[in-house]
Parts: sequence; structure tokens; C-alpha cells
Amino acid sequence: MRRFTSLVLAAVLGGALVIGYGTLFGGGSGTIESKSASAAPAGEELVARVAAEVEPSVVQVNVSGAEGTASGQGIGSGIIYREDGYIVTNNHVVEGAEEVSVAFADGTTEGGEVVGTDPATDVAVIRVDRDGLPTASFREGRNLTVGQIAVAVGSPSGFQSTVTSGVVSGVGREVPATLTGGRQESALVDLIQTDAAISPGSSGGALADRSGEVIGMNVAYLPPGQTGAESIAFAIPADTVTSVADQIMETGEATQPYLGVTLSDLNPETARRFDAGPESGALVAEVEPGGPADNAGLKNGDVVTVLGSEKVKNSGDLLSVLRHYRPGDTVEATVVRDGGERTFDLELGERGA
Repeated sequence: MRRFTSLVLAAVLGGALVIGYGTLFGGGSGTIESKSASAAPAGEELVARVAAEVEPSVVQVNVSGAEGTASGQGIGSGIIYREDGYIVTNNHVVEGAEEVSVAFADGTTEGGEVVGTDPATDVAVIRVDRDGLPTASFREGRNLTVGQIAVAVGSPSGFQSTVTSGVVSGVGREVPATLTGGRQESALVDLIQTDAAISPGSSGGALADRSGEVIGMNVAYLPPGQTGAESIAFAIPADTVTSVADQIMETGEATQPYLGVTLSDLNPETARRFDAGPESGALVAEVEPGGPADNAGLKNGDVVTVLGSEKVKNSGDLLSVLRHYRPGDTVEATVVRDGGERTFDLELGERGA
């Protein structure tokens, strides 16, 4: 995996918030002005149509008591998940928050509470006492194409309902915890990479496709001034967000299954290096000693082609299928090794346990 020198979780924290609050709240009015999403007329260019579809369901999340900040205050973004007041955002946006308020695209604000968080995936759920909210449409399944349009909506530096656009630059990306300032317990994995501009305050905002469906929740970016990298940002896939959010709303917490492997997508180069036979699948680059995969008998160089009843074309597929299971479940994996197929029963562990 390519190692980056620096990465920023895209929330506005600490002293940078002081100017933002004075400007946005206009002397303490308690509301934030924003352009109405309905202002984009029909027939406008594609990005404008996507923005008009998504903008009403993206909110600004204001917190006080945030951990790791000088002032204890911060700004992030969120996506309306259910019309009865449930909103998804990043864990690092609300981590340690004593108070949370939500500013909607129509200019109104509402006090909120943190329902639960999952540091492992950096997903959190907050709730406001309001019904009839405009919910976002989350895209089911992966099937993302590198190069497809991606539109980001959020509140960078407190500028609410900001829209940027680009493409899906890559899928299945991983960012180690050491590069995110230790704000979550383990690496952020299976991320969508995009060149749509993401900035501080964008965390928790939406990344949408050309039809206006949310394909991911924005989480982090590489700052050009520190890394020299241009337009490299990341989002948590929509099905990860919804899976974790559903668990949090049901039980107040989320658990993540894990296999204990390092995965790589299979391509001609890796197929030759590992002498792998199939043209697609999730390549097991490394097996963690004593982990679930090791206990089941998997080895370096194995290629997982089926997990449960689902075909696996790449590492993203495998991680996506894992979201359907819970720690302790046993799932059958079809693996290609030395040109032949084998099956293994994997008893899933708990990530971070």
C-alpha cells in the first residue's frame, strides 16, 4: 500500500472556528443563511441537477466540547438518513462533543444529540427532534466505475451547502490510523478516492453520483501544502455508512467483522507475482498469524472468488459482503490456490477486539 506523509480528517476544529462562527451566525442569530437547493432550474448542467437533488439532505453540524481542539468547538457536515430526525456524520466530527446543533439547508437550526459512534469506521449517528426531513437516497451496492462523476456537498470552513465536483479516482483505498492523527482506533479501509475538492468542514458530507444518489460520506483529504498532492480526498462507501448507522440506531453501537488478512485487487502484475490463476478476485497478500483466516487455513497468495453466496471480483467486493455478517458468524469462502478451487469455513472475528 502506498504510504502518505500526511492526511487531514476534514472537519474544522479549534481556533479556525472562531472566525467561522462570527461570520456565519451574524451576531448570534442562531441561523445560517444558505442558497435554497430548489434554485437550480431544470435543464441546468449535470452537476447543478445533482446538487439540487442532494443539497436539501446535507446539513452543517456544529459542536462544542470537541476532543483534540484548542477551543473545544468544531464544524462538520452530515447527511439526513431518516425523515424522523436521524443524521449520519463522522465520528471525528462529534467525538467528545458536549453540545451538538444542526443547521439545515433551509436556514433553520435544531439542537441534536449523539445516538452512537463507531470509531473503527469513523461513522456516527446524531438525532434532532424534527419530523418530515428531506432524506438522502443512498446507493445500494458498489459497482462504482473509476472515472465516473462525483459531486461533493458539505460545509467546508463553515460555508454551508458548498458544491464541488470531480470523479471517482479509485476504490478500495486504505489510510492507516497513524496518518489521521490517531482520531480513530484503526486504519480507515475500503475508501472511495475522489478528486472532488474536500476541505476542513466537509467531513460527514455527501459524495453523490450523476443520479443524485449518495455513494459515500466524505471523511478526509491530503492537504496539498503539506504533501504536494493535489485533489486527493476520501469518502466512506454508502453501504458501510448505512450498515453501521442501522446497527447504531438499533443497539447504540456497531461491531465490525474481520478476516485477519491484507487484501489486494487482482491484476496481471499481482497475478504473476503470486502465481494466481483467476483474472478477478480478492488477493490475500498477507495472513495475520492467529487471525480468523489463518485459523481457517488461508495462505498468502490465495484468491477469494466467492464469500457466502456472493461473487467477489475485487477486495472492495469482499469487504462489502462482510458487512452482511457479524462477528462470530461462520461464512464459507471459495478460494483459488495452485490453479484449483478450495472451500474454507471462516469464523469471523471482531475488528478491534
